[in-house]
Amino acid sequence: MGRQPQVQVRQSSPAPRGVLAFTGAVPGTPRAVRDDAVFAVGLAVLAALLAAFVADGRRPDALGWALLLGAHLPLVWRRSRPLPVLLAVASCVAPYHAMDYTHTAAVPVGMVALYTVAVSGRPRRALLTGIVVVGVMLTVKAGGTPHEVPEVLRIAGWIVAVLLLGVYVRIHRQYVTSVLERAERAERTREEEARRRVAEERLRVARDLHDLLAHSITLVGVQTSVAAHVLAADPERLDRAAVARALDDIADTCRSARGELRATLEVLRAGTAEETRGPLPGLDGLADLAEAARTSGAEVDLAVRDVEAPPAVGAAAYRIVQEALTNAVRHGGPGLTIRVGIREADAALRVTVVDDGAAVDDGVAAQEPSHTPGFGLVGMRERARSVGGTLEAGPREGGGFEVSAVLPMVPVGLGLGGLR
Repeated sequence: MGRQPQVQVRQSSPAPRGVLAFTGAVPGTPRAVRDDAVFAVGLAVLAALLAAFVADGRRPDALGWALLLGAHLPLVWRRSRPLPVLLAVASCVAPYHAMDYTHTAAVPVGMVALYTVAVSGRPRRALLTGIVVVGVMLTVKAGGTPHEVPEVLRIAGWIVAVLLLGVYVRIHRQYVTSVLERAERAERTREEEARRRVAEERLRVARDLHDLLAHSITLVGVQTSVAAHVLAADPERLDRAAVARALDDIADTCRSARGELRATLEVLRAGTAEETRGPLPGLDGLADLAEAARTSGAEVDLAVRDVEAPPAVGAAAYRIVQEALTNAVRHGGPGLTIRVGIREADAALRVTVVDDGAAVDDGVAAQEPSHTPGFGLVGMRERARSVGGTLEAGPREGGGFEVSAVLPMVPVGLGLGGLR
């Protein structure tokens, strides 16, 4: 139950939802064009009202109305083409002012065009735009009507103020956008971490249930076969003691499996906190595993040196031996001999389980190709990797099967939700 590797592909993607909610539609999209068209119509209505009711110049005639209303048309594309829109607006507003039409009516559209240039580009572009606009105004007025230069300077102050407002809004938007992006990245990270923990916990539960149920069911199956063989071998001279022993072994195995299963379910109901998991199985439980395998008819030679392994390493060794014994009993055949060795060497716990029965591959007998491969060897390798160790398993040249694991005495990490 390994996790599939994920390949990350860099590609352009739309702005995060929070960013779009703050900055509005993406420039150039139909929504942005539609919004700007509505805005341009509203601004044109305002300009028409100012031209009709404010008297700071002569009332527009047909040409004046054409220039005034025509200046608002380019605003439809102001966010996607800010500089061309500014030039188009200026080409209508400049002759409008030169013909002394109502000046106030043309001010809003010009300020909107300047603001758009400032808010959509770098501050350097806003600075250059302000210098060019103010410079052209001063040059024209100083050469034609010098007495209007103070008025031009007053207008220049408003131009500078609008450009500064645009630059400030742009910087503020960038700041808010970065905050929103960081928040969304943090949220995605939390969600991915939660999914990872769920996947690890599911893998841990599946691995524990496999170790528990596969071992217990295998022993029950073998013990049941022994009882059935005794009953069918010679009904007239029934060995009642042998049948009773087999049935007692089955009952003991069922009680043990029921207890472990109940403990696992209690952990699942209580949560995944380490303190709810109970003590980890360790090397001191290997004798019980060997005795359970002997009840199935196998001869088990258990050689455990006097070693002190960390709990996680001891639990990994216990589960590896449990699965190896289960596979050997299930597929080894009659007259099976199993040798289990546990020793410490080179700051590592070395675990070997060797049998002389039929070879198995991934938990399935080699002579049973029709069976679906199981998860035995996969689980054992995961147990070894969870503490930074390695495991090798495969058929022996002289027959039988061998499992060999090297587990560092200082585990690299529990990984995969830890061991139970």
